[in-house]
Amino acid sequence: MKRTLRSPISLAWFKKVGAHSALRCHPESRSHLEPARARERGTTLLESAVTISVLLLMMFGVVGFGTALYTYHFVSNTAREATRWASVRGSTCPQDTPVLSGGCPAADTDVTAYVQNLSTGIGLDPTKVTTTTTWVAPPNNLAICASQPNSPGCVVKVQVQYSFQFLFPLLPSGFTMQSTSQMVISQ
Repeated sequence: MKRTLRSPISLAWFKKVGAHSALRCHPESRSHLEPARARERGTTLLESAVTISVLLLMMFGVVGFGTALYTYHFVSNTAREATRWASVRGSTCPQDTPVLSGGCPAADTDVTAYVQNLSTGIGLDPTKVTTTTTWVAPPNNLAICASQPNSPGCVVKVQVQYSFQFLFPLLPSGFTMQSTSQMVISQ
């Protein structure tokens, strides 16, 4: 069954003149398009709102996870730095050397103060940083490590923890990042 146009406009004339010109010349054909246009009114605004919401959520997620990565890097680097700091401040370190500032030999409180000092200038809350320092015997079980654990040849182990909170409410909140480092005491 062949369909024909109801209006006096022929299909050839419609193609020749174009859709916009045909609608201007024949207002009765425009009435068929008006209801569809009226139904679509506001869809651009709705689509824009949904798209912008999704893009903002993604952007805030990237910023939040970037901050988390920065914080984990800080925790990992601080554990390594504190371990290095404690490894050169064993029981035999020279106390009158001006190069070594801080406690000599290093105690648990000295390492904690060093970690707190490292965390003050980088935008993290120093009160959320927890440091645990232990002196352990190495795998070869040196006899001196049992009586004087911070002697050269023994191992110092530093664990740094940080309570991390995302800035944006839609992301997960409150988890602890931690890193552990150990090194043989050199002096």
